[in-house]
Amino acid sequence: MASSNYHDVSSVEQFKSLMEADLERTALLSFWASFAEPCKQMNEVVKELSKKYESILVLSIEAENLEDIAESFEVEAVPSFVLLRGHTLLKRVTGADANNLKAAVEQYARTTPQALSKTDQAPAVPPTEAGGAAAVPATEEKKMETEEELNARMRTLMNQSKVVVFMKGVPDAPRCGFSRQTVGILREQEVEFTSFDILTDEAVRQGMKKLNDWPTFPQIIVNGELFGGLDILKESIETGEFEGVKADL
Repeated sequence: MASSNYHDVSSVEQFKSLMEADLERTALLSFWASFAEPCKQMNEVVKELSKKYESILVLSIEAENLEDIAESFEVEAVPSFVLLRGHTLLKRVTGADANNLKAAVEQYARTTPQALSKTDQAPAVPPTEAGGAAAVPATEEKKMETEEELNARMRTLMNQSKVVVFMKGVPDAPRCGFSRQTVGILREQEVEFTSFDILTDEAVRQGMKKLNDWPTFPQIIVNGELFGGLDILKESIETGEFEGVKADL
């Protein structure tokens, strides 16, 4: 049995409520997925840590079911762990590295907010969203796309075939469970599609969120327009709507 400071997060609302309840407390976010075998072992490690360090808040988050939370912390693989205090990112640990995770939790569970040095602290948001990109000397600065140029390029990518999947990784080597599931379902449905790896182009990655008013990936594009993400795809298949979509391809 997990300790009282351990919570299985089931909704975005629950996550926000737990995080906002005590912003001075160290929190360990544990992102996992049922498809990833290493997560089973690490989930047990996380539960043991919650018992040993009752002062920390431990939130277990199934990344595939709570995609918005996973996206907001730029989780691209599981298992993945994020240590926070309030809105401050303390440490990231990626992969089934139990010793590294234990060392990180021990370090920050025993550190008071006042003891954190400036070098320990970083905004708990992706650098691209925090405006934290490293400065580039003027002589090395690359020509920046205008918003119009970027939108035009994204529109071209969206129209490269009748169905385009903007995903993490490539169809034969997805970099997240959401992308893996999407590819698998489209192949099961015998839908021909092309793809674009958003991890190779940060401008497209951020621009697609704005262009389509859709904050997460994968994004499925049908005939040049946003169809939706994994949840929409699953729902449309369950209702039979997707058969009509395939008929128009």
